[in-house]
Amino acid sequence: MTRIAVMVIHGLGMQKENYADKLITCLSREMDRVMVLPGAADLMLDIEPVFWADVFEEREDVLFQQLVRSQGLNYQTLRRFIIHYLADAVAYQPVENQGHNYDAVHRTLNRAMHELSRRNGPEAPLCVVAHSLGAVIASNFFYDLQFPSSSRTPYIVDTNSALERGDTLTNFYTFGTTLPLWSLRYDHFSRPIHVPSSTVDRYFPGLEGEWINFYERNDILGYPLRPIDPAYASAVKEDIEVHVGGLATSWNPLSHGGYFTSKHMNRRIAQGLARTWTWVNRSV
Repeated sequence: MTRIAVMVIHGLGMQKENYADKLITCLSREMDRVMVLPGAADLMLDIEPVFWADVFEEREDVLFQQLVRSQGLNYQTLRRFIIHYLADAVAYQPVENQGHNYDAVHRTLNRAMHELSRRNGPEAPLCVVAHSLGAVIASNFFYDLQFPSSSRTPYIVDTNSALERGDTLTNFYTFGTTLPLWSLRYDHFSRPIHVPSSTVDRYFPGLEGEWINFYERNDILGYPLRPIDPAYASAVKEDIEVHVGGLATSWNPLSHGGYFTSKHMNRRIAQGLARTWTWVNRSV
């Protein structure tokens, strides 16, 4: 049986390498419930978290020391939080003739996809689960693969792997995404990535993938995607409002970090993955 290769991508802020543990636990629990089978998640999914925060972490810490701590500025804890949030977004952007930060972040995705391909085969179906700025990174990453240009050639560890080329991308789940804000960088923001990939029929004829976006109305960094442009209304199957966080965070902007344990969100993702897995393995 073929497992679904699942790549998880974190968002803004001070992240730890185990950031995805709670999501994996919650998603696995919901997968078992959807399939009415204990251990279904282990059988059906192979989850690989991407950790890209360390690309900027050291320089962000140096910046905090130079600008805040050494100057004795007030609200140091809050300033440290803001620096890590804003600096991630600023540092990620490619600059003229120098895209090393952008490329360095994308290489962490390349390595994760290589591991998924190595463990599950080069034609395994690929699902991406991305939070906050991670959804922007994923969108840019697959855009570069789907719409290559002479100015930007994507790096791929194994070019013989369909998964690593993005050809088997079937499901994309975004939550708390800042992607609509990035639309302001362009005169026209009308070319979203294809989900599923336009080449997925070569490997799974007739498979219907999906792009689902989740948002919390109290999360000031998370937004619906379909209203951006008619092209996004077509590309994104649903914008689903969810209520995330606990008693202290669900009613305010701190809800931005609460998606990972959302039962509603993880149940919907599990349902989509169950449909994909069933289709891929229907003749086994």
